[in-house]
Amino acid sequence: MEKTKEKKDPLFHIVKRDNVKTSKLIGIKTTAIVLALVVSSILLAITLGCNPFTFIGSLFTGTFASYSLWDALKEIAILLSLGLALLPAFKMKFWNTGADGQALIGALAAYMCLYFMHDKMPDPLLAIISLVCAVLAGIVWAVIPAIFKALWNTNEILFTLMMNYIAIQCVSIFINKYSTGGSNTLPNIYSGELPMIYEYLTLIIITALLVAFVAIYIKKMKHGFELSLVGESVNTAKYVGINVKKVVIRTLVVSGAICGLVGFMLTNGLNHVVNTSTLGGQGFTAIIVVWLANFNPYFMILTAFLIIFLKRGSTELLSNIGQANDSIPLIVTSIFIFFIIGCTFFSRYKILFRRKEFETYALEKKKKIDECNKLIEELQTDPVANEKKIKALEEKIKKYYAQIEKYGDKETKDIDNKFVNFFGIICSNINAFFGMICDFVVYKIFRRKKEEITEEVKEEKSRVELEESAEHLEISNNSGNIEKEDAE
Repeated sequence: MEKTKEKKDPLFHIVKRDNVKTSKLIGIKTTAIVLALVVSSILLAITLGCNPFTFIGSLFTGTFASYSLWDALKEIAILLSLGLALLPAFKMKFWNTGADGQALIGALAAYMCLYFMHDKMPDPLLAIISLVCAVLAGIVWAVIPAIFKALWNTNEILFTLMMNYIAIQCVSIFINKYSTGGSNTLPNIYSGELPMIYEYLTLIIITALLVAFVAIYIKKMKHGFELSLVGESVNTAKYVGINVKKVVIRTLVVSGAICGLVGFMLTNGLNHVVNTSTLGGQGFTAIIVVWLANFNPYFMILTAFLIIFLKRGSTELLSNIGQANDSIPLIVTSIFIFFIIGCTFFSRYKILFRRKEFETYALEKKKKIDECNKLIEELQTDPVANEKKIKALEEKIKKYYAQIEKYGDKETKDIDNKFVNFFGIICSNINAFFGMICDFVVYKIFRRKKEEITEEVKEEKSRVELEESAEHLEISNNSGNIEKEDAE
């Protein structure tokens, strides 16, 4: 007789949490930020010999000091605007990675209006024409991949990413053709300027209006409901009569228009010129802003602030201690993002070990089922009047039973696969993070070696100079003695 092997329970299971309180979520994320702050302080103390309090102080002075506050608000406004441009597409699960290119082509269109028409019309009219051209250029750049996605189901990630490089080449061609005096730079043009109210207040007002518009568009308007439904299930959207192709193209029109507006703000409001580094990769940073905020336009204000806060604070720290290394702000920001992503996962799921924990979980659900049954018995005194309440309680009971059944093999594997995918993401982030640390350590080693060699060269040079001066003094003394002897 063959012995049948007993199926053992896995060591642990990943189970989705039910109705996590907002206060608990805030507590988890606050803990993650504190842990990230501690780890960053320890790392900087080891690598740079930096006092943790100096690091914390630099984080705040880099953003809130009187000389840097408006610059920080300006950067937050631009980053947040790019994130708002991506949000409608992401809600529809159209992964638009082309915010950089769409904003850059909008900036180029605005600058072309300034370059060719700055002396042919009044400034207000020129500003309006620049705005319209920038928005239209951004729309065109976003709609091209949207059409290909809607008609032929192409990969939008690769398509929009490649469009970024085409936009960069368009700017390069324009610079090569119209740069002055072989300098490979374009002249700054201040005609058609976006009027600025007290520093960068105009940009902040525009961004605030964008936040309100995107929030209303997604949550209150029919278009927002349709794009959310397409993101959840394309088949369901088709079943209820939604034209999915139309929704895809329309949503990318909105994204491209906002990106074009950002390009206009950069050209007519801030830089007054365009070049290949006008965006500086902020479109990719905006993706992090959207994901960390869990696709909520209001929470995106906090995530944009956090990223700029860390970036400016790390840069301020480097200037205070006399270091120059671009990898430090990246490392610090990566540590914070790593901890926040980890806490986001564990705020949605919990780990249960072996059978005891599962039995405890099932007992909790059965208690809730018993409570619902008691309520149903009480309501049965007048079943007609309480029909809706009874149905709602019965639905709850079905939901609780379904949650208990999720401990079966198939569901357990699905949940464990989510954990495996998350673990893979974490490992790749750790790999990239430690790669940056290794680069920084190598940089520090070579820099110290270079400083040692420089000191040795300086010492050798000063020693040679001293020897030469001593020889010269000896020769002059000898020549003086010879002259005296000749005179005698």
